[in-house]
Amino acid sequence: MNTLEIAVVATGGTIACEADSAGALVPRRTAGELIDAAGIAAPCRPVDVRALDSSSMTLADVDALVSTVHEQLADPAVGGVVVTHGTDSLAETAFALDLFHTDPAKPVVVTGAQRAADAADPDGPLNLRAAVDFIAGRTQSTNDRLPADGPGAGIGGDGVVIAFGGAVIPARGAVKTDTHALDAFRPTASGSDKTPARPAAISPVRLGDMNIPIVAGWAGAGGDIVDAVIAMAPDGIVVEGMGSGNVSEQMGRALHRALDAEIPVVVTTVVPHGKVEFAYGGAGGGATLGDRGAVPAGWLRAGQARTALAAALSAGIDPAALIGG
Repeated sequence: MNTLEIAVVATGGTIACEADSAGALVPRRTAGELIDAAGIAAPCRPVDVRALDSSSMTLADVDALVSTVHEQLADPAVGGVVVTHGTDSLAETAFALDLFHTDPAKPVVVTGAQRAADAADPDGPLNLRAAVDFIAGRTQSTNDRLPADGPGAGIGGDGVVIAFGGAVIPARGAVKTDTHALDAFRPTASGSDKTPARPAAISPVRLGDMNIPIVAGWAGAGGDIVDAVIAMAPDGIVVEGMGSGNVSEQMGRALHRALDAEIPVVVTTVVPHGKVEFAYGGAGGGATLGDRGAVPAGWLRAGQARTALAAALSAGIDPAALIGG
């Protein structure tokens, strides 16, 4: 039997950071160095694509990463892919990879770190080992798959997952909930909530051509920011509202103008957990916005909603089809 390799695709982030002479963290370590530091025994293939602070990760950068991941997945010698990524936009990139992940036989796992690689007690090596172990538990060799109840089975279904801080969660609906905690990522579904359904993946489309601003709502917000965004002629707008997907009446009326101008609008919430479901009336209420054509973001928060809208517009499909239930 030929043991499959696990491709470790590095993009920078805290997991790759070292302090410079002024003490500022800079992503410097390569995929090979990360693998070595983690003491991983499984056969791994280092792949370096970026060395970014993930707050600078553009949709064009995500396009390039998706292409690299799919190139690795297409190699018969590769059994799965781990992506190391900065935590600021990790959930967005993981979700983009999930939208386009059409080969459930080969797992894709995204991980990162809260502490720099040269910290006294870095968490990156443990997270990377967990990501590799997840794939190793799902894939034994080119012709020998573990049964459905084997290690890692059932987590994330056929989709991309995030391995971080001792947990493995689906990329869809994941959100970073803490600036420093080692277990920073949580699903937006919690407690008695049902696990968000994963719509069928689609073939990769370009995201980088899309201009989709995110507009934050707040109590009593005016409509001037939305009007300024309309003047930019964006491809779409994501609104981070309040509650279950509501904004002020003035902002709501501005969003009516956006919808009248045939600009797609997706509404999400600043609330960390729970599903966005339109229920309230009034100019800024979710039910009214929905009647005008806005789409509720479901379990997705702003960054992932933006990614879903970009993918839907690029693919020429209804955004609701990618947002899911």
